[in-house]
Amino acid sequence: MTSPGMYWWKRAKMYELYVDAFAGTFNGLAERLPYFTDLGVNCLHILPHFPSPMIDDGYDIVDYRNIREELGTLQDFERFVEAAHTHGIRVIIDFVLNHTSDQHPWFIEARSSTDDPKRDFYLWRKDASGFAGATNAFPDIKSQNWVADPATGEFYFATFYPQQPDLNWDNEQVFDAMLSNMEFWAARGVDGFRLDAASHLIKREGTRSQGLPETHQLIKRIRSRLEGSYPEVVLLAETSEGIEFAKVYFGDGDECHMVYNFPLMANMWLALCDGTRSTLDGVIARSADIPDNCAWATFLRNHDEINLGTLDAADRYRLIDFLDPKHEYLFNKGEATSVRIASVFNGDRKRIIEAVGLLYRAPGSPIMYYGDEIGIQNLPPEKEQVDSRHSVRGVFDWKATDAQSKDPGSLLNEIARIIRDA
Repeated sequence: MTSPGMYWWKRAKMYELYVDAFAGTFNGLAERLPYFTDLGVNCLHILPHFPSPMIDDGYDIVDYRNIREELGTLQDFERFVEAAHTHGIRVIIDFVLNHTSDQHPWFIEARSSTDDPKRDFYLWRKDASGFAGATNAFPDIKSQNWVADPATGEFYFATFYPQQPDLNWDNEQVFDAMLSNMEFWAARGVDGFRLDAASHLIKREGTRSQGLPETHQLIKRIRSRLEGSYPEVVLLAETSEGIEFAKVYFGDGDECHMVYNFPLMANMWLALCDGTRSTLDGVIARSADIPDNCAWATFLRNHDEINLGTLDAADRYRLIDFLDPKHEYLFNKGEATSVRIASVFNGDRKRIIEAVGLLYRAPGSPIMYYGDEIGIQNLPPEKEQVDSRHSVRGVFDWKATDAQSKDPGSLLNEIARIIRDA
């Protein structure tokens, strides 16, 4: 006999949000829980809520065991999780494995002296050499991954923002410390962790330092350790690799419970662009062979750019022209763009519903990005824009929501029907 929660993630209908942008605080979010019930959502993905200087909108963490002050207190968070569970809603939080903020106490201690024990929590070189083939996730923001540290005269490695030094996961103390942080939140009732930048954990010379076998072994160890005490807590891997590489994150059903299906996302957009499923059906077919206890996390939009790296160059640039014809929101040297669904279709209700319907008919556990259900569009491009992702992270419009909720034929109510029927 299986428990009522067995494989709950395979039946998840997720909703991704920033607490401050959506409801202000965790107390405010608790008050809004009936909204999700009405929408048909049964799982919330809470974007980073940790104390942070907010260089990267919360993905630069200074304290893994607390709440950002403006969002409330740890007790507020615990009460929110309890209330969510009362409403039949699971809660997944973002957890940044790959890096910390450069203001985290570990890094402050690490740069205080080359002899400090925390020094080996990060990756250092006397010159900007090593891991030459590693992915630079933000080429618009920095020219290379080695960042000069004036405090020590050496260089530290950062895959993302310069203010986000990568952790050294070859150090067993890093593993123990980060797993202890995860257990802290599992003990407070969270139902899962989105593993941010999961593919980048281990670096090796002569490779892209992405999705290496040692990284998969680490994630399996994380799964095994958590599962002993929290058997229904799930791991959701963020990796933007192709289908066959992404499948590896499921392991033999012993690694991640869920993995984002980036190729499916890209090919759903191609189908919406071309009006044909010529490539989409092939991606769906290749996605099918995964362990029975696993599920793809499917999406059209999220808090990041629309990553089209799994497409060939011709399709990628053609699709960018479709998504962002004025090239106002380009990201990563024009290889991607940051646009909301309603902005792509200029608010065309019929096309928005078509897009959402395509998502919720696809196999997997679908994710709605906050505000897409009411047709929120991009914020205007920033002056001297560097990180266009800010344009899809605006404040939720409750006035528009209240108005649409009263209209049976509104976009909100049409999309709620799609979600509830999925």
